[in-house]
Amino acid sequence: MKPWLNVLWVALAAAGGYLTALNKTGVEEAPRTITEVVEMDLGDTIKNAKLVDLTHRMEEGMPQGPSGNEPPTIRPFKAYDDGTAGIHRYNFPGQWGTHVDPPVHFVKGLRTLEDISLSEMILPLVVIDVHEKVEANNDYQVSMTDIYEWEEKYGAIPSESFVALRTDWSKRWPSAEKMRNRDENGVSHSPGWSREVIDYLILNRKATAIGHETLDTDPGLQAGNGEWPLQTYYMGLDKYQIENMKALDEVPEKGAYIIATWAVPEKGSGFPARVIAIIP
Repeated sequence: MKPWLNVLWVALAAAGGYLTALNKTGVEEAPRTITEVVEMDLGDTIKNAKLVDLTHRMEEGMPQGPSGNEPPTIRPFKAYDDGTAGIHRYNFPGQWGTHVDPPVHFVKGLRTLEDISLSEMILPLVVIDVHEKVEANNDYQVSMTDIYEWEEKYGAIPSESFVALRTDWSKRWPSAEKMRNRDENGVSHSPGWSREVIDYLILNRKATAIGHETLDTDPGLQAGNGEWPLQTYYMGLDKYQIENMKALDEVPEKGAYIIATWAVPEKGSGFPARVIAIIP
């Protein structure tokens, strides 16, 4: 059973009232309330889990979102020496650093940040590892062969999961030049998703969201020229994504869970996110 879903099992098993458990010697213990069991199971899961931060630190000079000629800044607003608490003023576009893209980011009228339910933020985490193929070919796009190989090892990708694409591209962070990886002709070379894989994950396997280490959903050959056909298509499916993730090399391909969260600005079309992997 998935450890994170023990709460659901407890609720179903205890629908009539109290639970009776066996201790380590097999002797029946006194009944425990649902609250007691939930607190024990969930608390033990978190306490014994490995936590991995999948979020880049926000700092000036790191790769920008679509800020144009106005670079993001972090400036002191209130200093301790004037008798007030320390406060900073942050000036940045929603798509800066590790961030969330809700559907409305590319498709007017679809869901904003406040429309994404809490249940979509805590999910089983599937990691598709193509980093060796990307090392050999910086323009690599994940293929159905990669997906079939994953499913051959681990079974069908679970529905309502978060699927992250591991490319190890985040090891180039925080260099904007290395992330965009342009050649002598100005052409960008970075890996990305593919239409066939997005269709399979969302339409067939019913995944809830995707994420990646690169600046864009599309490979650099398109995104580097300001063309985002895959991201436009994916957003049109009314799904969110997390961009500029890191440390996917520290997460197993199956068995972890993800918590993806962010601030909730009114009608928000994107915002820096805090993303954590829980490895039971």
